[in-house]
Amino acid sequence: MLKPINYITKTAENISINNLKERINITGPDDELKRLASTLNKMIDRLQDSFNRQIQFVSDASHELRTPIAVIQGYANLLDRWGKDDKEALEKSIYAIKLEASSMASLVENLLFLAKGDSGTQVMEKKEISINKLIEEVIDESNVIEKDHEILSDRNDIGEITADYGMIKQMLRIFVSNSIKFTPKGGKIKIDSEVHKEFVKITVSDTGIGIPKDEINNIFERFYIVDKSRSKESAGSGIGLSIAKRIVDMHKGTINVESEEGKGTRVIVILYREN
Repeated sequence: MLKPINYITKTAENISINNLKERINITGPDDELKRLASTLNKMIDRLQDSFNRQIQFVSDASHELRTPIAVIQGYANLLDRWGKDDKEALEKSIYAIKLEASSMASLVENLLFLAKGDSGTQVMEKKEISINKLIEEVIDESNVIEKDHEILSDRNDIGEITADYGMIKQMLRIFVSNSIKFTPKGGKIKIDSEVHKEFVKITVSDTGIGIPKDEINNIFERFYIVDKSRSKESAGSGIGLSIAKRIVDMHKGTINVESEEGKGTRVIVILYREN
C-alpha cells in the first residue's frame, strides 16, 4: 500500500530547478493517489512553463541592453582618447551617451512593467474616465511633439469607461508612436472612438507601410520586430506592443489588427464599460 506513496515521494525529491522534466508516472486505478500524482504533474508543468518564460525574458532583456551598453562604452572610450582636446568628439559623445542612457531607462521601465504583470504584482487604479477627453489629450500632446504627420480624429464619441487612466493613455501612446515610426512623412494617423452601451471601441489607424499578413500574429510577442530590414532606423526594441496588449488584457478587453502592405494598419481595441 505504501509503495505508490514512496514512489511519489522519491520522484518529488528528484525534481528540482535543474530537473523539471521529470514527471510522476500515473498508473493504476483512478483513486486519490492517481489524482494526487496528476495534480503534482500539472503543478510541475506550470513551474516549468514559468521558469522557461523567465529564462527567455532574461535572455531577451540582456540582448536588448547589450547594444546601448556597447554604444556607451564605445563613446566613453572615444572621450577618453580624444574628448579632452576635440570639442566635436566631446559633444558627439555626450549626445550619444545621453540618448542611449535615455533609451536604456525607457527599456528598463518597460521590462519592469512586464515583470510586474508576470508576477501578478501590477497595481491598477481603475476609475471612471472620459474616453473622448483622453483621446483629445493624446492627440494634442502628439501633435506638439510630432510635426511630420497629421494626427487627428474623425469620430470621438462622448462617454465614460471604468479603467486605469495612466495605462490606457500609455496604450494609446504606444500605438501612435508605432504608427509614426512606420508611416511616411505627411501621412495621417487617426484615433477614433465609438461608445456603445456595453463597450467602447477605440481604433488607431494610419497610412503607413503596413504589416505582412504572415507577421500580424507575431507583433505582440516580446522583442519581436517586423522585418527589421524594412525600417532599420525606426525599429525599436519590439516591446511596446507587448505592453499595449498586456494593458488590454488587464482590462479584460480585446485587440485586433488589420493591415495591408503599402496602405496602412488599423488597431482595434474593445474595452468593456463594466469589468
